[in-house]
Amino acid sequence: MLFRVVLGPDNIRRLTVNEALDSVHQLKAYPTKNELALVAAELVKKHPCLKDPSMGTCYDSWTMSLFYKVGNYRHKLKEAGCSEVSVNRRTPGKDGGKRLKRAKRCEVNFLPDIPAGQCQASLQLEKAALMEEMKKRHHNSTFISAKMEMTFSLRRKEIVDEEPLVADVLTQWPALFLEEQVYLEFYRITGVPLKDTFFSSLDEYAPKIIKLYRSRSGAFGEDLKSLLDKLDQKTTNVVLHRKTTALQGLPVFMRENTNSLFKSCLDTDVEDSNLRGTQMGILSVIEDDGATADTVNGNVRCFSVIIEEHIVVDDLPDLPTALALLFGLIYALNMKYPDELKYTFETLQKVFMHLDTNLSARVLSFRNKMLRM
Repeated sequence: MLFRVVLGPDNIRRLTVNEALDSVHQLKAYPTKNELALVAAELVKKHPCLKDPSMGTCYDSWTMSLFYKVGNYRHKLKEAGCSEVSVNRRTPGKDGGKRLKRAKRCEVNFLPDIPAGQCQASLQLEKAALMEEMKKRHHNSTFISAKMEMTFSLRRKEIVDEEPLVADVLTQWPALFLEEQVYLEFYRITGVPLKDTFFSSLDEYAPKIIKLYRSRSGAFGEDLKSLLDKLDQKTTNVVLHRKTTALQGLPVFMRENTNSLFKSCLDTDVEDSNLRGTQMGILSVIEDDGATADTVNGNVRCFSVIIEEHIVVDDLPDLPTALALLFGLIYALNMKYPDELKYTFETLQKVFMHLDTNLSARVLSFRNKMLRM
C-alpha cells in the first residue's frame, strides 16, 4: 500500500511524526510494521536530514518510532470516541482474549463515526422508517438508498461490534440484501464499485482463464475436464457460459472444495436439506422437466445466494451476478472467508477486484499463468 506523507518546512521533526500519523490513520487504523517501514522510507527520501546512519537502512529507527507512536495515537483516538478504535476497548477481566476488530481487506470505511448532526437515537428512528418501507410491496428505491446511506455508521457498529447472526441481520436490516444495496454498501466500505470492477475484470480475464484451464486440465483430474466439456456442449449464450465456467473452475484450480461453494437442486426440491451445513455458497435452481439437479441436463431457472443456511438473495439471472453479490455480502456482513475456499475468495478480492497487491503464492501463481495466456 502506498502512503503519501505531506510535511511542512518548519519544526520538521515534530511535524514529521504528527502529520505522518494523520496520513497513516486516514488510510488505516492498524497498519502493519511493513507498511510503517514504507512510511519511514518515504520520510527519509523526502527529507534526507532525517537519515540515521547508525541503522542498517537509515530509517529503521523511524519505523520503530512510528510503531509505538501509532499505538499512542490510537489510544488518543479511542479516548476521543473514534469508533474504529474504541470498538476494541478492553473491559478489565472480560475481553482479554477478544479478537481484534479491524480492517483486513482494504476497507476504507470499516467502522465510521456517527455523522455530524445525528445521534444514536435519531439513527434508530431512521432505521425504523427504513424497516417500515421494506414492508411495502413496492419499495421506494430512492428513499431506501437515502436511509441506508444515513444509517451506515449505525449498521456497521451493530455488525462489527455485536457480530449478529445473518438471520438477525435479515430481520433488522432487510434492505441490505437488495441487489442494488449490496453494491452500494460495498462501495461505502471499500470505495470500489463492485459491479463495474468485477464484471470488467471478468470480461477481460474469462477468455484467458479458459485457455489456462484447457492447458492444465490434465493436472486437475475429471473436475476441470468436466467443466470444459459442459462448456463445449453449449451452443447459445456462449460468452456468459464461458464466464460462468471461468468462475466455477476457480476452486478446482486452487485445489479447494468446489462443492462447498456451488450447489444445485431442482425447483421442486428447494428445501432445508439443500441448505443445511452451507456456510456460504451459490445455489443453482434447475427446472424439473425430467432432468436431475445438474446444470447440463436441465435448464437453470435462477440462482440464489446462501449464507449461514439461509437464502439471502434469490431469483438472480446468472452465476457471475450471484458470486459478485456473495462477495459483496461478505464485506457488508464483515464475514471471514471460509477456510476451505480462502484462495478462491482471495483471487476474487485481489485479482478481480484489485483490493490489495499482497498475494499468496498460490494466487500469485494463478494470476501470472493466466496473464501469460
